[in-house]
Amino acid sequence: MVDHSFADLTLASLYDTINPWGPDDDFYLDLVRSADAVLDVGCGTGRLLARAAADRHPGRLTGLDPAAAMLVQARRRAPGVEWLLGDLRTRLWNGEFDLVTMKGHAFQVLLGDDELRTALRAVRSALGDGGRFVFETRNPATRAWETWTPDRVREVSDADGRVVRIWHEVEDPPAGDRVTFTETFESRDWLRRRVSRTTLRFLAPEALSGFLAEAGLRVVEQYGDWGRGPLTSTSPEIITVVTPDR
Repeated sequence: MVDHSFADLTLASLYDTINPWGPDDDFYLDLVRSADAVLDVGCGTGRLLARAAADRHPGRLTGLDPAAAMLVQARRRAPGVEWLLGDLRTRLWNGEFDLVTMKGHAFQVLLGDDELRTALRAVRSALGDGGRFVFETRNPATRAWETWTPDRVREVSDADGRVVRIWHEVEDPPAGDRVTFTETFESRDWLRRRVSRTTLRFLAPEALSGFLAEAGLRVVEQYGDWGRGPLTSTSPEIITVVTPDR
């Protein structure tokens, strides 16, 4: 779950423990391996591009993230990758990449229509001829936020063996296609809890396709899960592959 609370160095160091490597990472890694120039938007701790670099990816690997604390982790694990601080509003490329990725549900932090349009135009500009933009968003039909309740507590251990308890709580009923929730981190070894507040946007497939088309991007594939199953009303994800509409 993407969360800007990971601007905190302590929490950034926990990110990969809280979110271990999974089928989504394998899905994106296969795409990266087949691309010459890759831009990973919202790269976080950089594990996707770091894995590709460790596998001796021969091309260009660029990671972009607005959280400096996350990039600290990324630079430690793969100093040879190009790690950039910022977002799609602050960086501009011109046809330099044949793959742009946006994993970890990072797409859902684009809340406003204008913000989303600006980001998609930037992606369109970054893609070369035949390039692909691949991202996922949670399917609003499955109402995942209904499981984000305080009684569902997770426990993880940091690098020093300290136990950290984590839970979520939705603040209010969804406002249109937006859901606001808190994520709480607590440890007996900390002086205080850390609480972050996040709003995510849950776009239905039809609305999503409209924004993409407006930006000159055409949907070529869409899946409902990481095994490339079809998108249905019960699919947990909307995994979308688009290409510039020439």
